[in-house]
Amino acid sequence: MQNTAGRDEVIVGIDPREQSVPALAWAADEAVRRRLPLRLVVAVPPPPGGQHVDAPWNRTVLQVQGESALTEAAATVRALYAEVPLATGLLDGTPSVVLCRKAAQARMVVVGSRRLSRPEELFSAGSVAVPVSAQADCPVVVVREPERAGQRHPHLVVGVDGSESSRTALEFAVEEAALHNAALHAVWVWRRPVVSFGDEAAELDERRRILSETVAGRGEKYPDVKITHEVLRGHPVEELALASIGALVVVVGRHGRGGYSGMRLGSVVHGLLHRAECPVITVPESQHG
Repeated sequence: MQNTAGRDEVIVGIDPREQSVPALAWAADEAVRRRLPLRLVVAVPPPPGGQHVDAPWNRTVLQVQGESALTEAAATVRALYAEVPLATGLLDGTPSVVLCRKAAQARMVVVGSRRLSRPEELFSAGSVAVPVSAQADCPVVVVREPERAGQRHPHLVVGVDGSESSRTALEFAVEEAALHNAALHAVWVWRRPVVSFGDEAAELDERRRILSETVAGRGEKYPDVKITHEVLRGHPVEELALASIGALVVVVGRHGRGGYSGMRLGSVVHGLLHRAECPVITVPESQHG
């Protein structure tokens, strides 16, 4: 994850066509917990190639719609948290590109999810969740449903696989759990090879050892966070999706920078954006400086 020095706001992307109240509420709550200002952003995309200025697709109309969406979103936030510092921005550009650019100054970016089909995610200008999760230089939160607040034993889930990116995700998840007064459950899903020439029991024990060592010491900064961990066998998307049931959020790491279309986001993260039963936080690999 990028150095957070100077990153002093939570940004939430607003879709004028379908405002996500769960995403707004999640972002506002996070801003209050982190004592950061909240910025609402609407991006006005460029006209399609060859579109005439007087055609039904009219830039002025989109700008008016954007302003209206920002006003409505700001009113929603104020109704939830009157005290949160709030700013709005109507910016020119493709939504995913605008949000990735703003991510350079953000502690995190929050977006809703419309669960687009794979072709829509890859080729639609309206695709946001996948390309922003793949490219942003800060954690990206994709929210589809309201957070399960008020749970008796709230907990977060984090996927760990021994990689540097999953260690960064774990570090972020511990901090997030502390903010939410929640426990943290670290899960390593081992996808057993079709053909195995080694000792499966030994391989499983080795993963348990690595997971235990990875988790050890992470709670020293946040001693009130209870951290548990386990190694599961199966498909990572399926097992993490099951683990997400009842969780406040599921946190996963992202290896490096994704491609423009999000194709390099990774099958596990991409699958969770469709199947998780709670918000998904994608954390980019640690990059200091």
